[in-house]
Amino acid sequence: MTSGSFYAALAGLLGATSSLLAKLSLGTDHLVLMCESSLSGWSGIQTGTCDWLHLPLRLLCGGLLLTSNTVMWNLFSKALRHCSSSATATVTTTATNFIASAALGRWLFGEAQAALWWVGITITLCGLLILHGSSPQDQDKKVK
Repeated sequence: MTSGSFYAALAGLLGATSSLLAKLSLGTDHLVLMCESSLSGWSGIQTGTCDWLHLPLRLLCGGLLLTSNTVMWNLFSKALRHCSSSATATVTTTATNFIASAALGRWLFGEAQAALWWVGITITLCGLLILHGSSPQDQDKKVK
């Protein structure tokens, strides 16, 4: 049987993939540059091929975006069902999504995150872990 944390990690990876696909489908420059760089070594390809080829590639990325979002939400709901608490699924999905988004952005687009970005993510994840660590019984004692 697969654990809820595994489903949550997969959901986070698919969330990062969805972000990547959204950037590719909505920004024409990335696909045109990727097309030109990949076709540059082929001698029989005309130079204007990428001018019309980016539109079908954008539509393909848009379709993959919808598919990956659908699968991501399905996996996240399975993670919520199999984890001991919803906070565990949320923390795992969020952490995986942030780190995978940073890695994909660095690898595909050459984006670099500043130290402040990493500090912000660390604080956010620590806050989520603190929320996860508090139990409802502790909150009841404070109210009485």
